Amino acid sequence: MKFSALAAVLAPVLMACSALPQPPTRPALYDFGPGLHTPAPAAAPAPGAAAAPRPPLTLDDIEAPGLTEGSNAVLYRLAYNGPQQLRPYSLARWSQPPAQLLQQRLREQLGQRRAILRPDYGSAQARSTDQGGRLPPVLRIELEEFSHHFASATDSAGVVRVRATLVDVLPQGESLRGQRVFVARVPARTADAPGGVAALAEASTQVGAEIDAWLDQLAPAPALQR
Repeated sequence: MKFSALAAVLAPVLMACSALPQPPTRPALYDFGPGLHTPAPAAAPAPGAAAAPRPPLTLDDIEAPGLTEGSNAVLYRLAYNGPQQLRPYSLARWSQPPAQLLQQRLREQLGQRRAILRPDYGSAQARSTDQGGRLPPVLRIELEEFSHHFASATDSAGVVRVRATLVDVLPQGESLRGQRVFVARVPARTADAPGGVAALAEASTQVGAEIDAWLDQLAPAPALQR
């Protein structure tokens, strides 16, 4: 009887506690993971075998016209149900806006063989003495797509699309050296936010590698040749 009486007294209390509002679940924060690391060579390269350093480059702040300014949302797109609509994951956020994360990754990748300068032209000119005091070329990036694409409920990929523009800064103004659109699509291992985040990070690194190779293909403009 005593146990029954105690249970009868505690039951309303327990029910009241379960009815209290639960604290909101905090969204998980994601970034691109550890930085890139170049492994040490097994043996010293022969003279002249190492890749020659590239001239300095100014990396402008990345624009993201296709994304909400300042948003940290992890976005996904359903190709089979409203492909024109970008939807945010409710419990996943980037640690910074995607444009800033991509800027950091590009600065790291492109900076492995060249000095990457910030868009401060006075500082850039002071550091470009190896080019006769001329300003280094400026790389501008527009982030046009950065989302987790679902072709079906189980088939998805991280898609990154950027428009890269390289210009020479001359006394008379800017001169276009080249422009190209880069698209990377990396299959996601899982059809959820963690899978999409990992695929987008890998796609961003892939885009950076393609931009790096493209920059090597662009010959200096005639006006800048010595």
